Amino acid sequence: MEIVILAVVIALVAVGAISGLVISGRRKKQLPPSAPQSTPTITAPPAEPHVGDEAETPREEPRRTIEEVGLPEAEAPAEAPDEAAAPAPAETAPEIEVPEPTAGRLVRLRARLARSQNSLGKGLLTLLSREHLDEDTWEEIEETLLIADVGVAPTQELVERLRERVRVLGTRTPDELRALLREELLTLIGTDFDRAVKTESGVDTPGVVMVVGVNGTGKTTTTGKLARVLVADGRSVVLGAADTFRAAAADQLQTWGERVGARTVRGPEGGDPASIAFDAVKEGIAEGADVVLIDTAGRLHTKTGLMDELGKVKRVVEKHGPLDEILLVLDATTGQNGLVQARVFAEVVDITGIVLTKLDGTAKGGIVVAVQRELGVPVKLVGLGEGPDDLAPFEPEAFVDALIGD
Repeated sequence: MEIVILAVVIALVAVGAISGLVISGRRKKQLPPSAPQSTPTITAPPAEPHVGDEAETPREEPRRTIEEVGLPEAEAPAEAPDEAAAPAPAETAPEIEVPEPTAGRLVRLRARLARSQNSLGKGLLTLLSREHLDEDTWEEIEETLLIADVGVAPTQELVERLRERVRVLGTRTPDELRALLREELLTLIGTDFDRAVKTESGVDTPGVVMVVGVNGTGKTTTTGKLARVLVADGRSVVLGAADTFRAAAADQLQTWGERVGARTVRGPEGGDPASIAFDAVKEGIAEGADVVLIDTAGRLHTKTGLMDELGKVKRVVEKHGPLDEILLVLDATTGQNGLVQARVFAEVVDITGIVLTKLDGTAKGGIVVAVQRELGVPVKLVGLGEGPDDLAPFEPEAFVDALIGD
């Protein structure tokens, strides 16, 4: 019996051992293989660095130059621009010019006119210096005056006065003839006109000057040059670009204004000229400007509707106050055609002064006499060339001296 029990116990122990081996083998297959370690490694916290020693963690990498890093040229950061070489802004205010003083312009008047007008003055002196002044000579004198655009009536008056004075004078020396001719031409041109451009208002508003004339006479350019004259004399100016029908007229006037610091009031191309003129005067009042210059459309004098519109501009501007000056710009080279223009403009607006442009070119000096006689108003300004300061007050004495020479 005891033997049987012992055999059963041995069998159970054997079965249990075999089961343990099977389970242990299965577990070993499920666990991943690991590297053999002899002793577990324990990582200690980093020690505090001693003074003078670098801390191992965290450590900041030193800054390296582009050359050390080896970045391609495109990736390298741009260098800070030098202040002196910094590019100018895209839009910069134009540099303000200082116009030439009015007095300095008169110095050039005599020389320029003398180069172009000697055919009149010197031609008359040559004829008057002949020993015998017969009828043929007087006819040549008259023809010389007519060719110079003096006009029929003024020519006849001058010839009659010269005839009488030469007869009384008798013997004539060159100096006496020159003095005689100078005196008679001054009488013909007139020395008692008030030739100052009116730019001061009688009320507490800016002086208002309206500039009229046919396209091609230099009207817009004259307006810009007049602004320079006024600025040179210490006046503040607002420009009104009321010529809305000619392409780039407003741009042209604004460029003139920017050069001397004068603001330009303008509107859309093809806009209402009267409205722009009204706004220009309004702005001039608001800014406390000394003078408002209004450039009107260079309308053809043969188009009645356009001339009526010019009259409308005048009426609208006068809602702010009276116009102080209306200047008619004429091309001095057009001769009698200029007189036709003057006549028609005078019927629409009250011309108070005349500006003769291109007087230093092929112009004939007699137009000064003719246009004054036609309108009964003085020539106040003359254009002497293409330069920005080639607009000068008209002085009869300087003009006649240029005609007859020294």
